[in-house]
Amino acid sequence: MPIRETDFIEGEYYHLYNRGNSKQKIFLDDKDKNRFLKLLYLCNSKNNINFREDIVKKRIDAWDFKKGKSIVDIGAWVLMPNHFHLYITPKPNARRLAGNSVTYFMHRVLTAYSKYFNARYKRTGSLFEGKFKSIHVNKDTQAKYLFSYIHLNPLKLVDSNWNKNRSKASILKFIIFLDSYKWSSYLDYMEIIRSENKILDRIDFIDYFETKKSFQKEIFEWIKIKIEEEN
Repeated sequence: MPIRETDFIEGEYYHLYNRGNSKQKIFLDDKDKNRFLKLLYLCNSKNNINFREDIVKKRIDAWDFKKGKSIVDIGAWVLMPNHFHLYITPKPNARRLAGNSVTYFMHRVLTAYSKYFNARYKRTGSLFEGKFKSIHVNKDTQAKYLFSYIHLNPLKLVDSNWNKNRSKASILKFIIFLDSYKWSSYLDYMEIIRSENKILDRIDFIDYFETKKSFQKEIFEWIKIKIEEEN
């Protein structure tokens, strides 16, 4: 797995993403998605955790494992069939342990997942399309938009051109779909209690959404804007 040389700065915010090599699917079923999410949780630790040795062999539920202190904060995430998006910020002092803490975290996650995926499907070679990509989020408007962008990504699974040639009646269908899509942090912002809540740590992110209603209103407005722009 190539190691990125970008210097991620404490107190700054980053949009991270990557996709499958040659745009191939990296999640073939729910088991794959669950493994990746558990790695997002477990690899975000100052401790060196081995999934097979510490979780599988000991028959421990990964969500119950006491992983210790995190090295990054994750504010939003989504999994799609052939790519993923994360919104993160490095935790203070994590650099002292891991050098570039964001790179360290991502290297652990992607390496562990690639090994799992290749073993499960009896394949070899690179799973991901090179190094993960990153965008420095340095504007408030950019940051707020990113929450909606990440959580609206699954609508591509309903219609690849969901924001084109759509009527206002489609808004309800889209919201219903998002309410049922468990592979993003949308449900966490909707205050649904689930194990995946442990992935997020929103304390270092600006609280744009004081309640789940304000969050859903923001999502609703973005869907409405996209539809009206095309009609």
